[in-house]
Amino acid sequence: MTTEARLDRDALIAAITTFLAGHDARTLEDIRGALGRELDSSGSAALAALGVHLAAGAADWTFYPADPLARRIHHLLADHLLGRGSGLDGVEHLGAIDGKPVVIVANHLSYSDANVLEVLLHRAGGDALADRLTVMAGPKVYSSVQRRFSSLCFGTIKTPQNSALSSEDAVMNAREVARAARRSIEIAHERLRLGDALLVFAEGTRSRSGGMQALLTGAARYCEMPGTWLLPVGIIGSDAMFPIGEDGLHAVRVNARVGAPIEAAALHDRAGGDRRVMMDTLGFAIAELLPPEYRGAYANDDRR
Repeated sequence: MTTEARLDRDALIAAITTFLAGHDARTLEDIRGALGRELDSSGSAALAALGVHLAAGAADWTFYPADPLARRIHHLLADHLLGRGSGLDGVEHLGAIDGKPVVIVANHLSYSDANVLEVLLHRAGGDALADRLTVMAGPKVYSSVQRRFSSLCFGTIKTPQNSALSSEDAVMNAREVARAARRSIEIAHERLRLGDALLVFAEGTRSRSGGMQALLTGAARYCEMPGTWLLPVGIIGSDAMFPIGEDGLHAVRVNARVGAPIEAAALHDRAGGDRRVMMDTLGFAIAELLPPEYRGAYANDDRR
């Protein structure tokens, strides 16, 4: 896939299908045909806009809007990549946060997590939440055209990772990382005020084992805007869709479970303002939505 603003239709189709691992020739041909029809029906203006978004890059720690065509393409691909039995449970919890500032906190297994969750919300009738999704995204999301393409399905806010977790931030000193982090939090609060739903993978990086890692205390800062609600979500199976160390996407079953929303102010009060307690409480709430083998650091809840 090139980064030229004038995006070529056939080159885009070829680039997308390159990443569809494990599909037979007939299935790939069906996907190419469906992609061609989607691009043709969307028109040249939509294709040109997608090209501009891909070429723009992401140099600043700020908000980057979604691209409607990229989102439609990913929904089309999901029809082939999400296996039988994929779905989202707990959609009944979404009504309680409708129109309210909400931070979705989920476990992190794969680069595909945000895309899968957006599609599963849409399929389960959670369009109101899916349509206002903005994802906190580390620098690696913007490091290639392919990852950038996937990030255009929703709004994103570029945020630095903990230097212990990301080699790509090694060129930044601690003061620069802190300054960028403050800026990304300011933008996140602004997007919440504007009505976005913020998706945060508070482990800070994908799990290599499948089990949850301890949530980072710094992620509590996303929850500090007055009136914010927290929505725990557990994701299962996406580690097999886009395995660590591979470049291809596999067709697998992926499921997500939505838990009961938590009022951020109430959690803060119960935790006495202790960010570690706050994030661990959220970690256990997510773990309760997952099978035992996915719970990792939150396998044993000593609070009970």
